[in-house]
Amino acid sequence: MHTDKKKIDTILKADQLCVHYDKHPVLWDISLEIPKNQMVAIIGPNGAGKSTFVKAALNLVEPFSGSIDFLGNECSIAYVPQKESIDWSFPICAFEVVLMGSYGKLGYFKKPKEKDKSDAMKMLDVVGMRGLAGKQINQLSGGQKQRLFIARALMQNPDIIFLDEPFAGIDMATEKLIIDVLKKLKEQNKTIFIVHHDLRTLKRYFDWLILLNTYLVGSGPIDEVLTEENIEKTFGNSLSLFEEANILSTAQTKGL
Repeated sequence: MHTDKKKIDTILKADQLCVHYDKHPVLWDISLEIPKNQMVAIIGPNGAGKSTFVKAALNLVEPFSGSIDFLGNECSIAYVPQKESIDWSFPICAFEVVLMGSYGKLGYFKKPKEKDKSDAMKMLDVVGMRGLAGKQINQLSGGQKQRLFIARALMQNPDIIFLDEPFAGIDMATEKLIIDVLKKLKEQNKTIFIVHHDLRTLKRYFDWLILLNTYLVGSGPIDEVLTEENIEKTFGNSLSLFEEANILSTAQTKGL
């Protein structure tokens, strides 16, 4: 009975996952299970395999060995890549980008319906960008671009959302707006995976933590995994940078 419940609650499982690029291991022997309806942070230094873990989950890269799979009923998945991976010179406006999120439901050779267009405007409302619907994407700020692609992801009404460094290069006001949107989605029983870099916000934003440095340092509830020992294993000599900002003491004393 206990095993059945665990199977129902688990939404993503990796089993001895290894990913190589040009025979160089990027992820090595990763085994973990993630429960559904969590805000999940994926943390690690540069080159630790964070984005590769996401791409392996999405079948964008092929494992060298092992597996990573979604469990339970069939679920829909949306992906918001890093801003740097997008061609922002493409001549398209913000509204058209969000409307593209409906294409997967339409099928070939079908045009968006009025409801799809109405939904696109609603999603722009959700991220506070209705007034920029007609703006060309190359005229948007970094934070506006990030909100735009989150709106496009929301058009798919996904059960699971992956975001790769969504807070990189944006101001705190935009970061707060985005995290508020994502927390509301979690309240709607969505599961959110975020490649993240700021340890100071971990306890405020997330329920679950994955620590990677090619191998798996730890995976579990944030209160259990966010320890000085695990951070040192993950970042090594870089730990001093975070100690100077009182990351761990702030998290422990203020419940951030």
